[in-house]
Amino acid sequence: MIRNLVFSIFFFTGVIIISLIFLPTLFFPQKIVLIGGKLMGSWASFCLKFFLSTKIIIKGKENIIHNEKFFIASSHQSMFETFFLQTIFNSPVFILKKELLLIPIFGWYLKKIGSISVKRDQISKDNLGFFENITKIISQSERPIIIFPQGTRVLPNERPQFKKGASRIYEELKIKCQPIAINSGYVWPKKGFKQSGRTITVSILKPIKVGYSKEEFLKLLQKNIYAELSSLN
Repeated sequence: MIRNLVFSIFFFTGVIIISLIFLPTLFFPQKIVLIGGKLMGSWASFCLKFFLSTKIIIKGKENIIHNEKFFIASSHQSMFETFFLQTIFNSPVFILKKELLLIPIFGWYLKKIGSISVKRDQISKDNLGFFENITKIISQSERPIIIFPQGTRVLPNERPQFKKGASRIYEELKIKCQPIAINSGYVWPKKGFKQSGRTITVSILKPIKVGYSKEEFLKLLQKNIYAELSSLN
């Protein structure tokens, strides 16, 4: 209980301080603002290790795609991956709920770093331009797109069907997918107290090559990520 409280105080205070320090960078080039995202990822890692005695393991670094376009599809159990994955990959472009852009200051940063918003289960003008935005970013930047195909944070033992958005990106862009399995929910759960003295494993799986149908791709992606999560648990 005390550890949870101390972690939350220091972590969120640090996030606020970093946000305020980098506030003027909203008027600077995007690459300067992206430094703040990496700093927040490092801060999250430090707080977990220092206050909750969390061990963080990165598995499968040899599987990271280099020198070509790709997108990331990651499991999603906590806030951890939204911060930490920025320290592994080249400032990924997040696909996220439109509501997050409405959060004061934090939402401004999300817009500045080029995050792509989508309204869930709605047909809207914004959603219709979704793939145009993704294609533009992929063609003009070396930053990978990142999507959480489960759609939202889930409990460690939940296994919901993956959303079709990931398969549509795969079909439209015709680039490799970098699957990632993360068991962060055992330490930093969606609800309830955080757990100390445990291990978070970020498992970078073998890329899924181009050439599958979108249905085959989604089944393979879900199978590989859930199989890895079961082995980590």
